[in-house]
Amino acid sequence: MADMLGKKLWEANEGRKKSSHMMAFAKFVSDYYKKDLDNWPALYQWSITELEEFWLAMASYGQVIWKNKAHQVLESPSDDPIKGAKWFVGASLNFAENLLKPLDDDQMVLVGITEDKPKQQYTGAQLRRDVIACAMSLKKFGVGKGDRVAGFLSNGCEAVVAMLACTSLGAVWSSCSPDFGADAVIDRFGQINPKVVFYSRAYSYNGKNIDCGPTIAECIKRLNPETQSVIVGPCEFEGQALGLSFEECLKASLSENKEASFEFTPTGFDDPLYILYSSGTTGVPKAIVHGVGGTLLQHKKELMLHSDLKKGDALMYFTTCGWMMWNWMVSALSLGVKLVVFDGSPSFPSLERLWDVIAEEKVTAFGTSPKFLGACMSKDMMPGSSHDLTSLQTIFSTGAPLLPEHCDWVYSKVKKDVHLASISGGTDIISCFMLGNPLLPVYTGEIQSPGLGMDIQAWDDEGKAVTEKKAELICKSPFVSRPIYFFNDEAGEKYHKAYFDFFTEQKVWRHGDYIEVTPRGGVVVYGRSDATLNPGGVRIGTSELYRQTEQMSEVDDSIAVGVQKDGDVAILLFVCLKEGLMLDEPLTKVIKSRIREGLSPRHVPQQIFQVDAIPYTRSGKKVELAVTRIMQQQTVDNVGALANPNCLDQYYQIAKGLSAS
Repeated sequence: MADMLGKKLWEANEGRKKSSHMMAFAKFVSDYYKKDLDNWPALYQWSITELEEFWLAMASYGQVIWKNKAHQVLESPSDDPIKGAKWFVGASLNFAENLLKPLDDDQMVLVGITEDKPKQQYTGAQLRRDVIACAMSLKKFGVGKGDRVAGFLSNGCEAVVAMLACTSLGAVWSSCSPDFGADAVIDRFGQINPKVVFYSRAYSYNGKNIDCGPTIAECIKRLNPETQSVIVGPCEFEGQALGLSFEECLKASLSENKEASFEFTPTGFDDPLYILYSSGTTGVPKAIVHGVGGTLLQHKKELMLHSDLKKGDALMYFTTCGWMMWNWMVSALSLGVKLVVFDGSPSFPSLERLWDVIAEEKVTAFGTSPKFLGACMSKDMMPGSSHDLTSLQTIFSTGAPLLPEHCDWVYSKVKKDVHLASISGGTDIISCFMLGNPLLPVYTGEIQSPGLGMDIQAWDDEGKAVTEKKAELICKSPFVSRPIYFFNDEAGEKYHKAYFDFFTEQKVWRHGDYIEVTPRGGVVVYGRSDATLNPGGVRIGTSELYRQTEQMSEVDDSIAVGVQKDGDVAILLFVCLKEGLMLDEPLTKVIKSRIREGLSPRHVPQQIFQVDAIPYTRSGKKVELAVTRIMQQQTVDNVGALANPNCLDQYYQIAKGLSAS
């Protein structure tokens, strides 16, 4: 394992580096501020020590469209420097305008692909037309600045149109995917009291058509009776009209559509834009509110500088409307990038499907997860041989740590000259703390660098910065994409507890990830620190175990948790085995031996169990906390947050057996 980590896999050639946004930005700020910032270490150090200069330069380089400019870039009180920070004080802008204005009328800017419907396509002119028509309908529903609009929507063009229409009016958008059950939807939208909800009437997944009518009817019954409903697809359910159709919503306003006279509503930099939700696997999800300007500016930085997306590029991120990567992806419109939105199973009719789309749509940047890459690898696929991937320049990976074997597979079977950018951040910041970097090499097992302007470190329990040691991810300084508040948290207690209740004296943001900073300045992520295992007082990240078990030919998937036993922590490992295999004593010994040799004796699980499935959130993350609660004889209440909640029955049975023994 030590040999696999830190192996250089790829580096951009000099031509690609010189033509990158990152290099152009370095020259831009070097010339403007009369400083020598033409190398990465100098540029990064300046970005975290001169925060006001950096973010002002980013706004300028990113061509943010202002209604009014700020009279001060940053106000940061000493007693509350991060949560209390105010950015671009006095500035106003509109989010939708910033995404729509850069689009050329005849440019293809949005393509929607599903399992069962013809491809949808929008030019810049067509997208602006439908957004404005939808916005005018929302106005008739009484939607205005600060009101909430929600989407129970598939990842299609309608979701993009509805969000832009909402935000063009200064309203606040919140969404989830239509595979959520009614309880999960109410747990989220019931907190925010939306004026309008957009619903997908049905969707297709893995060749099956799923009718959302029962869920929609239940949600309409349980939400505020004054909430209006807009339905994408057939409007009737059991003979009753569920609401206005999406098509009617557009057509009713098209005749009145005077694009030239439409005015985008100005909003403050820290006015609310999006409401996202924590996973909610151990309780009602927290409603996290993100601001207009911070979201736009952070996304522009990450998409331009770190991802090197340019006008005319095409971005496809495999996501749902219930994951922050959807919000991140849509911001690429602000760069003149074409979005390819895909809804359906990545393995229907086969795992070739997404690679087919990449080739057909000439996708330049593709976002996915280690789980998908691992599935392709396990099928011995060779997309680089079977598909024309000439256009593909970047592959993003997030949702879990990228394993070394995934990296090797990408460069040997997908494309030798591709930027494999592992990225990590989350819903809490609607962006990344560390991500790809076009100026630096890609090394196995580590994320290339922190994001510009993100003053991150790894801190031990005593609050000391460490390198080459596993520790807590913290951010020392204010950053523009911190949440502006939590909904229904007037006193700010939930907000404070989430990020500022760990290192209480230092006033830093503690993110909840367990990381290691490498000598190169890269970052290795070991998983959530609240899922960290502590046998014998030694902290172990769960991903360390997965890197061992999931390289084994016998193991398809695994999950590890720690439980208290005899005054210590006992590691329990659950494995899904290849079809036809059973976990017998010889295989158990092989797994334990692999972990002992690859890691250490302390990493060896006390017990290993065979299970049929590993629980995942709908955004593809393993749910260690839910399994931990079950092993502690507790109930997981909010199972609506899980993609496969029925699999928990097997874990309850295992926990029952453990308790009895």
